[in-house]
Amino acid sequence: MPDLLDTLDFARIEATLLAAADAAAAMTLPLFRTALSIDNKLEAGFDPVTEADRGAENAIREIIASAFPDHAIIGEEWGTAGESRLSWIIDPVDGTRAFISGAPVWGTLIGFAVDGVAIAGIMSQPFIGENFIALPGHSSYRRAGVEKPNRASGHASLDGARVFTTTPKLFDTPDLAAKWREIEAATRLQRFGMDCYGYALLAAGHADLVIEPYLNTYDIAALVPIIREAGGAIACWDGSEPTGGGNVVAAASHELLEEALALIA
Repeated sequence: MPDLLDTLDFARIEATLLAAADAAAAMTLPLFRTALSIDNKLEAGFDPVTEADRGAENAIREIIASAFPDHAIIGEEWGTAGESRLSWIIDPVDGTRAFISGAPVWGTLIGFAVDGVAIAGIMSQPFIGENFIALPGHSSYRRAGVEKPNRASGHASLDGARVFTTTPKLFDTPDLAAKWREIEAATRLQRFGMDCYGYALLAAGHADLVIEPYLNTYDIAALVPIIREAGGAIACWDGSEPTGGGNVVAAASHELLEEALALIA
């Protein structure tokens, strides 16, 4: 009996990722840097959602369901549909806070997973016109008709590393705050507010470490293969598979990942 991976048509999967990202862009771009109505998902705190998030996820779901009706779909806004070993994991606007602030570091994330491990994915930033996309065997950057491979920097030590996190406020317990302070003290440069764009920059060689707690599967699944196929490494803080979410660290090399995990263990 053939292995499930051997039966997959990755050309169709790639075409679906690109078509779904384009469909999402048709929903998000007309609303970016406009006076949007913003809803808050939380009674205490602030977790914004807009018509751009909802409309983009609907558009993505339609593309996927048409191409692969037997696959499961997991989305931030509309939950899970279907059951399958093959799943598509969607964050229509990762970085909604950036979106409503006019900052072009948000992105549309679409991951494709087999048995809970993401093996293909796209991070689309349509305002800039960039796609970071991965399939088994390659990770690439595409803009304005130009494509080039993503290559992580290969930096192997916390010393001298460039580290991203969306905000240090995510480390909101004494234990988590202490872990962030250790990472901050051990690295050369820290940058904030990047959301999914930080992970894409790591895959492209412009950052060395990204560390964040409390990620959901739709926050990270698409980024896992983009980083791995670029030569980077990514795991939960306990070393487990990160596709399902959790406390996650991504690194430009396996050596750097191990050093970071040892520091925060």
